[in-house]
Amino acid sequence: MMRQHISTGGPWESKIGYSRAVRVGAHVSVSGSTAMTPSGPVGKGDPYAQTIQALKTIETALQQAGTSLADVVRTRIYLTNIDQWQEVGRAHGEIFGAIRPATTMVEVRRLIDPDLLVEIEADAVIG
Repeated sequence: MMRQHISTGGPWESKIGYSRAVRVGAHVSVSGSTAMTPSGPVGKGDPYAQTIQALKTIETALQQAGTSLADVVRTRIYLTNIDQWQEVGRAHGEIFGAIRPATTMVEVRRLIDPDLLVEIEADAVIG
């Protein structure tokens, strides 16, 4: 099967050696995505805004792989403060409420940048 690598050109992709997303056949896996943009993190201190930005990054990667949020079957959400689960959950629900992927939400000690509060992974199956 052909393997397609999706890149956003972010600085960590080449340094760490990963792709924003990888498509193999009908399966697409999107790497952990945060609120980081080329101009810096979006929504400093705001878990809702950071979740929305992370989901926009995921959506862009999925589109580049030839699919959409509608094909997402699983998300994994990592929070630096689990007490912020409601704001993160609200943003996730606004995007995925009708799609209803399987999901996991856990607290982690920290992320790669101290201004980042949430990181989200997604898996999609096209078709």
